[in-house]
Amino acid sequence: MATLQDFRDERLRKLQNLKDLGVNPYPAETHRTHKIAEIITQFDNLQGQVATIAGRIVGIRKFGKIAFIVVKDYSGQVQLFLKSDTLLGLDAANSQIGIAELPLLDTGDFIEATGKIIKSQTGEISVEATNLRILTKSLRPMPSATEGFTNKEERMRRRYVDMNVNQDVRDRFVRRSEFWKATREYLNQHEFVEINVPVIEHTTGGADANPFMTHMDALDQDFYLRISHELPLKRLIGAGFEKVYDIGPRFRNENYSDEHLPEHVAMEWYWAYANWQDGMKFMEDMYKFVLEKAFGKLQFQLNGKDVDMSKTWEVWDYETVIRERYNIDVYNSSLDEVKKALADNKLEVEQTENRARGIDKLWKNIRRDVAGPVWLINTPKFISPLAKSNPGNEQTVQRFQPIIAGSELGNGFSELNDPIDQLNRFVEQQGMREAGDDEAMMLDIDFVEMLEYGMPPACGYGFSERVFWIFEGVTAREGVPFPQLRAEIDNTTREIYPDIKLG
Repeated sequence: MATLQDFRDERLRKLQNLKDLGVNPYPAETHRTHKIAEIITQFDNLQGQVATIAGRIVGIRKFGKIAFIVVKDYSGQVQLFLKSDTLLGLDAANSQIGIAELPLLDTGDFIEATGKIIKSQTGEISVEATNLRILTKSLRPMPSATEGFTNKEERMRRRYVDMNVNQDVRDRFVRRSEFWKATREYLNQHEFVEINVPVIEHTTGGADANPFMTHMDALDQDFYLRISHELPLKRLIGAGFEKVYDIGPRFRNENYSDEHLPEHVAMEWYWAYANWQDGMKFMEDMYKFVLEKAFGKLQFQLNGKDVDMSKTWEVWDYETVIRERYNIDVYNSSLDEVKKALADNKLEVEQTENRARGIDKLWKNIRRDVAGPVWLINTPKFISPLAKSNPGNEQTVQRFQPIIAGSELGNGFSELNDPIDQLNRFVEQQGMREAGDDEAMMLDIDFVEMLEYGMPPACGYGFSERVFWIFEGVTAREGVPFPQLRAEIDNTTREIYPDIKLG
């Protein structure tokens, strides 16, 4: 049975044959006039016209003096019809080949073809090629869709192969692009200004997460990769902007799960003179806008739950939900009571467990069964250190979180702008860090100073691409094009490059 090494050796032989003929198998210039989809969809108008197409070979059939080549570009695929008496011969200087050189082509190669747009005798839309140029000689065979490219590890490591073989995977990332395009469109329509904020920070904050560290040689100081966009964007509100947002990566040095990745794309916006109730209405409309643009619908089947994003959202009170489910008083219960509730529900009880983390775990145990859409409101202050207190209940904050298909798919607040209150909460969080909670927030004194200069009332909101993964119905790793994996070089690659140090 032929091995990858055998296939590669044969293609290297063909590559050398092309070079011996004087053909450059990797020319820089191309002359495409039409995408393949245009030829298919506009055939009635284009029939009989001459077009130049370019793409990857996905099939070759040769029968004596005629041949058929199926070519695929990003937009679609089409058949080339080649005849020995109409296809021009070798023109090495222009990377042009004729019928005699067709055996030097393989599936996976990129070619350019010029010819008349026709229908074959079997009624198939085709290009009757008179000129054929090689654009790229491939050295490894692309697995066919019929063979199946299903090994999960292999698909993740060679996603460029996965997307070639499995069209649904490539289409997923088109939808992912539409998701973020629609997010920008909605915010821009509402006069938000996109401003990119730093990825590396002296002090990182805005979320409960363990950060990555790096070192900047120019300043000879350690920095953190951001875990959130929040604090720099709120500095912009303090600087006089009234509507700002950023979309970009954030980094949380935590484990992988079906809903979390250490690196992922997220969006956050901040809106001066708005409060959490303004934010809830704004986001209900935004979710509808973005999901309809990306998926073309508002009704979904997610994690075994029917989710209708067009309906009126329910509103749940945090304390009420916890009390009704566990008979736990969120504000007056002891740590031992919280630990017992965790244990009774077969939830993890850590040595460094504290009330805030324990109660949050209890809530997440409820959350997983919620279809939604639901807004969770009135979160306790002790797990929301950056949100404003509720005037009617100082123990709760003006926070709103969407619960959809068992997940929290966003987070919003009336932003805290009292510098003294903020400093006290930072100090409390710092105490939690010193007690062993690596995810508690760092004390950011520069942010407190900004608040002392004055920041207007504001609402803020953020979501990550987890929203896309949930509605797409895939895990986090399936939902990004190139997930991080443990570095590994397979034996075949080591054998192909025996003289190169590969680690």
